[in-house]
Amino acid sequence: MAAAAASSTLHGVGAVASPKPRSAAPAAARRTARVAAAAAKGGAGPARGRLAKADEAAAAAGSKSGGHEVLMFEALREALIEEMNLDPTVCVMGEDVGHYGGSYKVTKGLAEMFGDLRVLDTPIAENSFTGMGVGAAMKGLRPVVEGMNMGFLLLAYNQISNNCGMLHYTSGGQFKIPIVIRGPGGVGRQLGAEHSQRLESYFQSIPGLQMVACSTPYNAKGLMKAAIRSENPVVLFEHVLLYNLKEKIPDEEYICCLEEAEMVRPGEHVTILTYSRMRYHVMQAAKTLVNKGYDPEVIDIRSLKPFDLHTIGNSIKKTHRVLIVEECMRTGGIGASLRSAIIDNFWDYLDAPIMCLSSQDVPTPYAATLEDATVVQPAQIVAAVEQICQ
Repeated sequence: MAAAAASSTLHGVGAVASPKPRSAAPAAARRTARVAAAAAKGGAGPARGRLAKADEAAAAAGSKSGGHEVLMFEALREALIEEMNLDPTVCVMGEDVGHYGGSYKVTKGLAEMFGDLRVLDTPIAENSFTGMGVGAAMKGLRPVVEGMNMGFLLLAYNQISNNCGMLHYTSGGQFKIPIVIRGPGGVGRQLGAEHSQRLESYFQSIPGLQMVACSTPYNAKGLMKAAIRSENPVVLFEHVLLYNLKEKIPDEEYICCLEEAEMVRPGEHVTILTYSRMRYHVMQAAKTLVNKGYDPEVIDIRSLKPFDLHTIGNSIKKTHRVLIVEECMRTGGIGASLRSAIIDNFWDYLDAPIMCLSSQDVPTPYAATLEDATVVQPAQIVAAVEQICQ
């Protein structure tokens, strides 16, 4: 109901926010041309995927010589500004996203740049403003909905599941839902159980929903831009402890493919699959493993739904051993789904059982020492690789 009620309201918002009234057909034509050129649409075919991959590779090569340093929250902010400048249908909504600039300053300054109608401060009512975002997407806008904390989006689960994920199907294709739902999550530093949620496992079973997790300033910006341009609803997971990571990114425009994993470190002995914050625990463990004579291959899967089984499969065919490292809960988590997919598709290439290191199935404690004990640590990763490679 909230989605349907909001559809006509926010369509008006989009019209007011645009510099000039524009008809739907020219806007669609402009978007089609721009997105095809960038190869960023959700559900892209193989040709578009290859273009996106080439675009990303070229941008990465360019960043070695030029570019500028940004923190991860600044990279996300850059992506929003660029897309809002390119497309007047892109808007942002959520708690304190306007003049306060967001709880982690991802939307800082956007209200001054684009006005209160395109950067909409909402009441503390996640179910309502997520439904409003779905309605806006149904009417042709491209809303970016921020959850102040991913745990709060459990209050909007009905909208995300029954409306956001399914409306394209249940409407017989009459509606597209080009919405991005993003925000901070994961285990921070003594944020307590309710603010340390990992909702990947909750959302992965929703039909029609794509999920990606950023881990660097470079892929945060590229994934955000691709998610905004996608015709599918996309959930972008950001980790609270990664916002202040600094990296040089290209000055020129680039995007990252929503359905492609990233090869972080090539290796021969074991494939380590990870994402988000655990990427850094894995790389810390990799230094120790190299000193011990092991050669791990590290892949940041980035796309949590669907999995990039092409990249993952090629690695398994080379190493024949797999370790999954995640911060998600062990029961019903991303690791469990990934292990099942690997068994279904690459069983004959495995020389050892798949191991999965996950967070413990307990509420995250407030005490720092207990908090660390619930999350996978580098020493555990080293021990697991040694066991797999025996």
